[in-house]
Amino acid sequence: MFFKRILNISEYLVDSSLLLLGPRQTGKTTLIKKEFPDALFFDLLDPELYRDFIKSPNALKDIVKEKHSELIIIDEIQKIPKLLDVVHQIIEEDKEKRFILTGSSARKLKSQKTNLLGGRAYPLYLHPITSKEFLKEREESDLHELLEKGGMPFILNTKNYLRALKAYVGVYLKEEIKAEGFARNLTDFSGFLEVAALTNSEQLNYTTVARDVQLSPRTVSSYYQILQDTMLGYIVPPFKASKSRKTFATPKFYFFDLGVVNYLCGREKISAGTPEYGKILEHFVFCELIAYRDYFEKDFEICYWRSLSNLEVDFVIRMKNRIYYAIEVKSTPHVHQQDLKGIKALEEDIELQGKYVICREKYSKNIDENFHLLTIADFCAQLWAGKLI
Repeated sequence: MFFKRILNISEYLVDSSLLLLGPRQTGKTTLIKKEFPDALFFDLLDPELYRDFIKSPNALKDIVKEKHSELIIIDEIQKIPKLLDVVHQIIEEDKEKRFILTGSSARKLKSQKTNLLGGRAYPLYLHPITSKEFLKEREESDLHELLEKGGMPFILNTKNYLRALKAYVGVYLKEEIKAEGFARNLTDFSGFLEVAALTNSEQLNYTTVARDVQLSPRTVSSYYQILQDTMLGYIVPPFKASKSRKTFATPKFYFFDLGVVNYLCGREKISAGTPEYGKILEHFVFCELIAYRDYFEKDFEICYWRSLSNLEVDFVIRMKNRIYYAIEVKSTPHVHQQDLKGIKALEEDIELQGKYVICREKYSKNIDENFHLLTIADFCAQLWAGKLI
């Protein structure tokens, strides 16, 4: 099944070339091939092409000149960062030329201090399938499938998704970590991945993770950085604007996809009411928020807030104009006053434009003018309609 993606690449190409970033298998290649079937396409995962361009990056100029194509696509550009210099030259010589450069890792580009086209390529991010893309022709109850399998298109389109997820993790370790030399010991990194998944959505504690995987905290810290650089995870900072309460200063970490986390944690099936379901639901909301922000180019930061007395708000949305929204995620089917204490405590310190509790209640309802209980489906619908943030 082909999922109609939210990201409209064509509208950006009018003014600029593009750098399309995203983790492996989120559908970058499928999307651009379908949208631009006549473009001149170079796949750097092709061993022969890779060898040719490694030997002579300037050969790209001759091929582009010979083919007379106005749109050129280079897939997995991080494999040969030096090609960026050649692309830059081509764009300078012909302002009508447009490039789409895809990448699943910014680490090698940054480490080699390569030419990032001087702002001539606009960065876009492709995320796993969102609720809006998934539910167009499905029932709302099918959201459970996203919570269980995650949002990578090829996982959703395969019968044995657990086998596919196992293969995905193996390919990531082999081609991203081993091939690029990101970690010295693949066994150590593999063990770290499993522990990192178990602590997904929790506050980072390098010392505890290091003890569990028998590595140094410094190595563990570098491994989390690898996950960020290969776009497999996000650091969520603590919200520190609280005045009357002391708060934790430790960030949280979220993987990019629920299916990967479920596989690494050994969860073959998920069920509402289980201890891990609340964390899964929180993770899902985070993935929706981060995709919504990127696709609609919203200028906000996602934080979390937790006081030393353990009052907590899962997500605080901080807009640039000092407008704040609070989002709490509860897996309970019945929300009680106790579940609202975190948001109410935060509101004592800052004014909140919107307050939301996302839960498994049967129906959404308003607590007051800007305090809302939302079902999971209503949260998704209102978020993507631009009605929440």
